[in-house]
Amino acid sequence: MTASSRLGRWLPPRLWVFVAILAMLALAALLAPWVAPQSPEAQNLLGRLRPPGTEVRGITYLLGSDELGRDLLSRLIYGAQVSLTVAALSVLVSGTIGTALGMIAAWSGGWTSTIIMRLVDIVLSVPAILLAIITVAILGPGFINVIAVLAFTRWPRYARVAYGQTLGLMNLPYVRLSRFMGASTLRVLSRHILPNIIGPIMVVVTLEFGLMVLFEAGLSFLGLGVQPPTPSWGAILSAGRNYVTTAWWIAVFPGLFLFLLILSVNVLGDHVRDVVEGRR
Repeated sequence: MTASSRLGRWLPPRLWVFVAILAMLALAALLAPWVAPQSPEAQNLLGRLRPPGTEVRGITYLLGSDELGRDLLSRLIYGAQVSLTVAALSVLVSGTIGTALGMIAAWSGGWTSTIIMRLVDIVLSVPAILLAIITVAILGPGFINVIAVLAFTRWPRYARVAYGQTLGLMNLPYVRLSRFMGASTLRVLSRHILPNIIGPIMVVVTLEFGLMVLFEAGLSFLGLGVQPPTPSWGAILSAGRNYVTTAWWIAVFPGLFLFLLILSVNVLGDHVRDVVEGRR
C-alpha cells in the first residue's frame, strides 16, 4: 500500500476541504504580519464603512472597512491569530490538568478519587459559558485571563475521560507486572497508562478546540475577552451589530470565518473519534 493510499484511507478525500480551511486559517494567523494588507489598528476616517472592494487613496479594502476605517481583512487575519492561540493554549492547559487529575483519581482511589471526581461533577453542573462569564468578571478581561478561565471551565471533560480509561487499564497484566517489579507510580502512569489513553484524549482535544474558539468569541462579543485595540472575531462581531443594516460586511465576514473554522474542527473531530473507536 502506497503512502498516498494510506493517507486516503485514514483521511478520505471528502475531508480534505476542511483540512485545507484549517491550514489556510492557521497559515494566515502564523504569517499575519506578512500577509495582512494593512495594520489591523491603522485608522482612516475617510475610508470608514466602505463596502468590499472599495479603494480609498490607494488603499483597497478587499472585505470592506469598519467604523474607524480599519481594513476588515487585516483585522480578521490578526483575529484568527488571537482565536487560534487562545484556543490552542486553553486546550493545552485544560487537557494537561484534566488528564493528570483523572489519572491520579483512578490510580489513587479512596478520598483522593472522591474529592477529584466530586469537583468534576460540581464544575460540570454549571453551564460552561455562565461559569466562564462569572470567572472572567471576577478576574477581569485580558488575553491571559481568558486562557485561564477557559482552561478552568473545561478541564473536567478530560478528567472524566482519563479517569475511565485509566480504570480500565490499571489492572491489566503488564501494568500489574510493572508495579510488582518496583516501578514508581509516575513511571507506570507516564510509560504504560498515558500512551494507551492518548487516543481518547485526542478525540476530546479535537472536539474542545472548536468550542474554545466559540467561547473566546462569545466572551469578546460581551466585552469580557481580549480587549481593544487587539482584534478579535467576537469583538468585531460585537461592533458590527450596530451597523448590520448599513455595513453588513462587518458582522457577516467574522461570522463566516467562525462558522468555517468551527465546522472544520468539528467534522475532523468526529472523524478522529470514529478512527479511534474503530468505526473506520
